[in-house]
Amino acid sequence: MVTTGKSTRSKSPLDVPRLPHEPKSRQHLVVSDGSWHQEKSMMPSISLISPYKPVICGIADYAYFLTREAPPHSWDVLSFDLDNYGVPLSEDQPSATNHVWYGISSRDDFSATSILQGLKPRANQVLWFQHEFGIWRDNARFVNMLRDLDMPKVVTLHTLHFQSNETRYGLCNEEYSFLHSLLPHTDAITVFSDGVYEAVTHAFPKHADKVYVLRHGAHLYPRFARMSKPEAKARIYEYLVDQSGLDKPSKDNLKQQRVFLDPDTVIIGGTGFITASKGTELLYHVHNVLQQVLPKHKIVAVYAGLLREADNSVDSEFAAELKAKHNGVGQFFLETYLPGDMLAAMLRAMDIYFYWPSNCTQSGIVAHALGAGATIACCDKEGVGETVKMAGGLVSADFGQLIFKIAQAILHPKHRAEISERALGYAEDFSWRNQVLSHLELAEQLCLSRVQCPTDRESLATEPAATSMLWHVGADESRARV
Repeated sequence: MVTTGKSTRSKSPLDVPRLPHEPKSRQHLVVSDGSWHQEKSMMPSISLISPYKPVICGIADYAYFLTREAPPHSWDVLSFDLDNYGVPLSEDQPSATNHVWYGISSRDDFSATSILQGLKPRANQVLWFQHEFGIWRDNARFVNMLRDLDMPKVVTLHTLHFQSNETRYGLCNEEYSFLHSLLPHTDAITVFSDGVYEAVTHAFPKHADKVYVLRHGAHLYPRFARMSKPEAKARIYEYLVDQSGLDKPSKDNLKQQRVFLDPDTVIIGGTGFITASKGTELLYHVHNVLQQVLPKHKIVAVYAGLLREADNSVDSEFAAELKAKHNGVGQFFLETYLPGDMLAAMLRAMDIYFYWPSNCTQSGIVAHALGAGATIACCDKEGVGETVKMAGGLVSADFGQLIFKIAQAILHPKHRAEISERALGYAEDFSWRNQVLSHLELAEQLCLSRVQCPTDRESLATEPAATSMLWHVGADESRARV
């Protein structure tokens, strides 16, 4: 199942060469082929414990995107009571509601007993928790819950840092304390980046064999990825002025300036939930600098998004300030909802997608942007920076240096097109479909490990059957799909 050192498998068509900047040996999850060949009776079954649609939050979306791609008999979801969860609910309901149990009382009231109440026992079943500190508010209670569940258990940790100054490992203090308590009581944890993998395994070397890199899934938008920029710009313009919920002054401004219809205009933009921590105001600063250094180019800044929580006073005031300040010549702040296809159209329409959050470990919106073939420019920070670097985007830890890279990309359209193609390649490698297969492979490994006696577990690394599904990636081996 898992081996160390150099892989002896034959090269798969799914393999791609290691990018020059990619870190070396990690314990990765590998897609061994493009489809799942297990018989239904043998396939592992994953019970996701997570927020889930219609809850509006990134992890609810994450869980939904995974289950949307999974074989129907391989999963179910245990989620929270919708009346008690405390965040807005979308009008979009999941299609397979018979797979979802909304019975966990709240983010403050959960236990092994509550999990077992909603569990439908099946063969080869693995409990797979999606973790973020705001979802499970009591760390000790969460660890006790896992300790009391005698089944294979995995925890995907969405918000671990590896560049924090709070500990010498790069983890935050709370994260270190939580992992110290958690790791003895779970069979595996998955993280999204090599940086987090290094931080956790350095901090807890005796539990290193429980830590896996399973990257955040990426979306595929083949229809929009094939669109030319003018086509995408025309499509999103039509939606914004005719179908969106924008106020009349914003629509009139779009009609008057016609920036989406001008072939000579370069659009630098962003989209997603509006929060004060996203660094959205920096987009307009970048626009002003670029317009000064490239005076012969017409550059426009566009941000389109919606408040995650309309009653959040801090974010509401932040949005009102941006709306009042950045709706003029060459600048647009568009407070509106973008449904799935229009989100893809907007991401495709932008010549540069700019992202510089003040605090972010991963990003769901970057996963969308990759699948639309966006030319992403972002800070080299935490998992976001690692992801965009792997995808061949524009990345720098220095704000001024990133602006310079954006200016060069504006001056060289072929360079932007190459970056776009690399983004699409990354999205294909790490599509939700491929990440589902990696989930199933780890689940199978854990189920098999549970039926081995301790001495047999130690010998798994040398058994031929063990090497067919999962392995460590060797230091000089081609990059594996994870």
